[in-house]
Amino acid sequence: MTNHCPVIMNRVNIDEPRWDQGTYVGRAKHFFTITNPLNLLCTPAQLDEAKIVVDKYRGGEDVNLGEDELWRAKNIYDSAFHPDTGEKMTLIGRMSAQVPMNMTITGCMLTFYKTTPAVVFWQWINQSFNAIVNYTNRSGDSPVSVQQLGTSYVLATGGALATALGLNSLVKSMPPLIGRLVPFTAVAAANCVNIPMMRMRELQDGVTLVDQNGNKVGQSKTAATRGIAAVWISRVLMAAPGMVLPPILMNILEKRGTLKRMPWIAAPLQVALCGVCLTFATPACCALFPQKASIALSSLEPEVSDKIRKLPNAPEIVYYNKGL
Repeated sequence: MTNHCPVIMNRVNIDEPRWDQGTYVGRAKHFFTITNPLNLLCTPAQLDEAKIVVDKYRGGEDVNLGEDELWRAKNIYDSAFHPDTGEKMTLIGRMSAQVPMNMTITGCMLTFYKTTPAVVFWQWINQSFNAIVNYTNRSGDSPVSVQQLGTSYVLATGGALATALGLNSLVKSMPPLIGRLVPFTAVAAANCVNIPMMRMRELQDGVTLVDQNGNKVGQSKTAATRGIAAVWISRVLMAAPGMVLPPILMNILEKRGTLKRMPWIAAPLQVALCGVCLTFATPACCALFPQKASIALSSLEPEVSDKIRKLPNAPEIVYYNKGL
């Protein structure tokens, strides 16, 4: 540890994000930190050291670190350990693995999109990766059952394949660029199935509502629907730059004959382009909507809003976890 760094005098609340989550810039900084692929390079020893620092600090012990060093340890901890259980997460299921994994899979989906076996293989790989991420990041308080995960996986894979193969047969007579955009449409369609399936319990029972002090005041299916819709929008927009811009560029290169002269360039170029797009699109789109979403009582189901209004000092606005 460095000696020149000033030791923290006042306690820092490391269980809340470092930056103001009420602003887009604050949320973007937060997500850029937790999706940083460089965190994958941390050794097991560094991860364990970060966990010791965080556990000690949460327990009220003096860790003899400056504020920046404390936050660095917290960022490393968040990148590898489950927030509810504290267990070390599977490497490819971590948020820091999102960019390198997605850029590889997306780049290959965009490159090998013409033949049925290639479409089936890469859409299956993509949905398998999504299933691993969903399982790794499942809630520790109300865990998703293996049966629910399996159903979601099968339906999302089926939806993606039906969309991709169906559209491929329809666009054969259309301009080549339309064919190159089919993988993006398939991914968007799969998200329509996958996200609601993964959060079916919230749609059935409602999501927990709290007041500004964090006190639980009710459950709302309307808020759950809004949260899931916001997540779907951010996921589709997150995929859009990496699945729309490279096809446009590849279409230009194809027209110029570059791909005919250098066919080997297609896959690595699209993987690299996806990587650049996802590095910025992932945190930018995660930050579109506040994690702690708000909803007015007037927008809730009548029976829920009536129940909350009967509480002492009833709030006009309540909050819920939007999810990721």
